Amino acid sequence: MKTKNWLLMMMLLAVMAVLAACSGGDETADDAEDDSAATADGDTYKIGITQIVEHPSLDAAREGFKAALQEAGINATYDEQLAQGDNSLNTTIAQNLVNSDVDLIFANSTPSAQAALAQTTETPIIFTSVTDAVAAQLIQSMEQPGGNVTGTIDLHPETIDKTLAFIQELGVKNVGMVYNAGEQNSVEQVKQVKEKAAALGLSVQEASVSTSAEVKQAAESLVGKVEGFYIITDNTVVSALESVIDVANANKLPLVVGELDSVARGGLAAYGFEYYDIGFEAGQMAVKILKGEATPADLPAQYPQNLKLVINKETADTLGLDIQDSWGAELLE
Repeated sequence: MKTKNWLLMMMLLAVMAVLAACSGGDETADDAEDDSAATADGDTYKIGITQIVEHPSLDAAREGFKAALQEAGINATYDEQLAQGDNSLNTTIAQNLVNSDVDLIFANSTPSAQAALAQTTETPIIFTSVTDAVAAQLIQSMEQPGGNVTGTIDLHPETIDKTLAFIQELGVKNVGMVYNAGEQNSVEQVKQVKEKAAALGLSVQEASVSTSAEVKQAAESLVGKVEGFYIITDNTVVSALESVIDVANANKLPLVVGELDSVARGGLAAYGFEYYDIGFEAGQMAVKILKGEATPADLPAQYPQNLKLVINKETADTLGLDIQDSWGAELLE
């Protein structure tokens, strides 16, 4: 009797062990299937980011770009590199990104995009913060970029016209401009400003710089020759904008800038747009390329949207400027 009970007990334990083993095997198989599905549906892309210098506008564009990819559910790792205004380093960064076999390059500025294109005609390049992509020889046309490059422009076709009209409203006849003659986007903007200013009866006084350390002295050299400043979207000067602001405020000269971020930093006014937005729009273009829905060659480059006049009220008060309702400006308190 004891023997039978013992055998029965051993058989029961054996059955339980088999059932436990089968149950555990099923759970492992389910987990493996889930892991396999997650890998198949969640490709991770390696994105290279090259930026010529750090300043709020370019930084905002970079954040907007990354936000667009995240919103679209793109899994990405970023290799972010800053040239800090050094053209030699800018070239090295482009070489490094191409050699590391990234899936796409986000080039944040004209020099960054030019350096990237000089290194590859195969890796997709999405740019932003570029003033004239055609003149910079990045694309063939806004409508049909061709090649491996497209992106978003940081100069709306109406920006210069509206800005100069506003400067004229301020009573400024001689306009001071500080810019880096080594930046192609700046040279193109200054050329356009001079042509359009002449049509309005305004004159432009220029002072060029090579580095941000020269900006304050360049601005001071124009004092006494101009009634106001117009600082375009020049990366070198914008990175040292506080130097120009100090000179302008000390001499009661209105400083009109080329981007809204520079108004927040103390510039008087700008007809502009949010750099975060053009970065986000560039990111949306990158999503289409990464998903295989488009190629840079046939994805039209875009101008910024939502152009508006923003005035820094504190700066206006410092200058003793009366803000006119007819300007239709948005006030930054």
